[in-house]
Amino acid sequence: MAQVQILIKRIVWTSDLLFPASMWFGSRIIILIAMLIVAPELSAPPDGIAPKFGLGVFDAWDSRWYYEIVNLGYKFVDDGSQQNLAFFPMFPMCIRLLMYLGLPYQVAGTLINNLAFLGALYFLYLWTKGQYGSDTARWVTAVLAWCPLSLFGTVIYTEGLYLFFSIGTLRAFDQKKYGWTAFWGAMATATRPTGLALIPALLIAAWKERKPAIAYIAALATGTGVALFSIYCAVNFGNPLAFISAQRGWRPSLGFDGQGWWDMLAQVVVGTTNWQQGYITNPLHPLLFSIVLISAYSLWLLGKNWSGSKIIYLFYAFVTTLLIVATDNIITNLLNVLMFLGGAYILWSLRKQLTPVTVIYGFCGFGLLLASGGTISLSRLAYGIVPLILSVGVLLSRNPRQGYCILGIFVVLLARLSIKFAQQLWIG
Repeated sequence: MAQVQILIKRIVWTSDLLFPASMWFGSRIIILIAMLIVAPELSAPPDGIAPKFGLGVFDAWDSRWYYEIVNLGYKFVDDGSQQNLAFFPMFPMCIRLLMYLGLPYQVAGTLINNLAFLGALYFLYLWTKGQYGSDTARWVTAVLAWCPLSLFGTVIYTEGLYLFFSIGTLRAFDQKKYGWTAFWGAMATATRPTGLALIPALLIAAWKERKPAIAYIAALATGTGVALFSIYCAVNFGNPLAFISAQRGWRPSLGFDGQGWWDMLAQVVVGTTNWQQGYITNPLHPLLFSIVLISAYSLWLLGKNWSGSKIIYLFYAFVTTLLIVATDNIITNLLNVLMFLGGAYILWSLRKQLTPVTVIYGFCGFGLLLASGGTISLSRLAYGIVPLILSVGVLLSRNPRQGYCILGIFVVLLARLSIKFAQQLWIG
């Protein structure tokens, strides 16, 4: 009996070690096939390119700004134009470090983001396993790895690095390891502006859980990263908040962008053409949108109340087909709405079942995005707020049949977004 128990423990340990890596490897393989094999075989789309096999497929959009920072340094002119100072320094610093070791920019940027994303999956798995059990941890990890926006954990963007640092911060805080909380948090606030949401989240969570004074000190210390960046801005540009002023190139004004939200929701419901015309010229889009909503809701109900798997998978195949044929603009706006509004709803619904710092950071992050003054890249930025992914994973762990269908849809969209990014089409 003792030997059997030892064997079981070894199997569980091996599973814990391999599961995050298998999720990372499987999802990255889909991305690599889509970007390096499928995309180069397709003809160039309007406003896009026909990519060539190579690391260049990972280098587009924001990646070019990091290239400029790494090779030319920060520049800033407060004239409302797009400035590279809007991008925080940790990621380009890591790239520069590897370049000193002899790696070219594209290799260094791709390697850092991918390895950091793998580390984030391990942090997330171990954190959620300790809080909610192995089954929930597997679902949460799978959602983070297979979510269509996980593409940005492979290309030369900051998603992987920021998720690694922010999850490390939350995990250390829940484990009462306040030195690590301060360290990981400082790294996070030096990586992306959304890291600023960690500071009030940790302070409020410390107060709510009546933690000792060291927890408050750790929460404040997480701001070290952005404080050092502010000092750099003061010394080099005469304005300690220059990195905030630089955001105007992407978001003209701070505050809730009501018009932007209205335009985005209208395009999701009635379609871009109808929205631009101001009336319904093409009834197909609103009809298909209604069918998708009804199908998705029916799929969820059937999964809960029926045992007829064939019917469930039929609905799944139908919804997946509609997503395949939908236009890029519809997919982008739909992801924005689902990631933000849907994520906020699920997080609120599960608020009593998650740790306080998870819920508080989630809503602090959402509040920061709402106040950012725009809806550009909303789904990608929301993906970086890990409580959203965690809450979705917890929900799917209780409804595995629907969960497998949703993961299947994730795979389809992940492949589609990967191809579009390789073609240098804007996807958020």
